[in-house]
Amino acid sequence: MRWAAGFVLTAVASFAAVCAAAQVLRTDLDWVRVPLSFYLIGSGSGWVRAAYVLLALALPVFGWSAYRALSLPARSAAPLLLFTVAGIALCVTTFATTNTYAHPATFHGLIHGIAAQTTFLCVTVAMLLQAGRLRHDARWRPYAARALTWATVSFVGLWVQVLWRGAPRGLSQKLLIVFILGWLAWMAWLLWRKSAEVIPSTH
Repeated sequence: MRWAAGFVLTAVASFAAVCAAAQVLRTDLDWVRVPLSFYLIGSGSGWVRAAYVLLALALPVFGWSAYRALSLPARSAAPLLLFTVAGIALCVTTFATTNTYAHPATFHGLIHGIAAQTTFLCVTVAMLLQAGRLRHDARWRPYAARALTWATVSFVGLWVQVLWRGAPRGLSQKLLIVFILGWLAWMAWLLWRKSAEVIPSTH
């Protein structure tokens, strides 16, 4: 599991670093107003796309490693399935060009929007379900409350972003992404630490 946790940590750190750099380097975009998808177009977009794909690959890897890390009675395939769907949706988000304020709406822009919302919804629900499974494993129970609280804040943040139309779209989305990345990084770090531990047998 250590390699999987390391891969997830690398993907999360790379995504955060590349996207943070894009906020500074893309002076043609207002980072408070425009969503992260706008950075998939134009100067430096290749780096951002690569970071997206790396994170998309990391999501099912995380789901698989988190599933395997729990004792058998604590395991559930639901979070793994949702993380996998989220990874696929994030890939679609990467390559289906978003609509912009400067051009009419397009079909690929519609696909991009649906895929992006699918990613957010699947990831946040998977976080909630995965956090809920931790309390069924004695080794992970001490982290369950924090993981569930963090996941709940992220899930609520998603719906605040969806329903509060007056919020700055770029800022609200990026804050939500920070919460999600933070949860993934923390959980991957715990997986890294616990990778040497032996899962108790139920037999």
